[in-house]
Amino acid sequence: MPELPEVEITARRLHAALSGARIESATAPGINALKTFDPPLQALQGREIERVGRRGKQLVIEVSGELVVLVHLMSAGRLQLYDKRAGPRDRTSRLLLRIDGGRELRLREFGTKQAAWVKVLPATALDDEELLTTLGPEAWPQPPEDLRALLKAARPLHTLLRDQRVIAGIGRSWVDEILWTARLSPFKRGNDLDDDESAALREAIVTTLDGALEHYEQIVKLPIPDKLPLPLQVHRKAGEPCPRCGAAIEAVHYEDYVMCYCPDEQTGGKVLKDRRLSRLLK
Repeated sequence: MPELPEVEITARRLHAALSGARIESATAPGINALKTFDPPLQALQGREIERVGRRGKQLVIEVSGELVVLVHLMSAGRLQLYDKRAGPRDRTSRLLLRIDGGRELRLREFGTKQAAWVKVLPATALDDEELLTTLGPEAWPQPPEDLRALLKAARPLHTLLRDQRVIAGIGRSWVDEILWTARLSPFKRGNDLDDDESAALREAIVTTLDGALEHYEQIVKLPIPDKLPLPLQVHRKAGEPCPRCGAAIEAVHYEDYVMCYCPDEQTGGKVLKDRRLSRLLK
């Protein structure tokens, strides 16, 4: 799933390319992707794109006439700008905004779940959108100063940091990187954090997300690729040596994601139980 760094760089690139551009037409080939009907999608026709921004992991396209398009990419969606318009055989398209000059802003989705969605809203209604009202404070550019209080629940840090109601923008990829940077166990409970650990975690959030965005600023150009080259140290690196200490990176496999960590630096040398093996032993 695209997370804060990936959505942020997408918003930056699209804003630079589309600010002031006029929408010639709007269609939704993936009819299930459009979650609103008033205002209608056709209300975007003839209006100008004023800004492309981000809230948590969601993209917000501000349009003249006080309209906004809220886009949630979910796990497999991508919002991309093309110089040519989609042909009838492109079955990945969920939303097509045809832009003056022959360009097209296209929400594409890969796989069969078709979970990505779009809402067209009056600008005045954006702050009342349920998804946004339940978001926690943004993880970037400045995580909350009172991070320890925010994470005081008796839940693992890996779970808390991915909970968008607690802190917005972090997901499966970057939580591994942040906890590795902070040298904290993914299973350490939030209410067990001391002041030093909380400070280290806050610093790790800033340095990790800053580093990712600096990397993307250097290498990501339009058209934005389907898969961004994530600058990862431990996530998806199971079996490889830890970049700091050389110990083998370990992994815990869940049904739909993998959690990676360094046992020497994060769990006191303890290798956490792999859920795949646990299921086999039942």
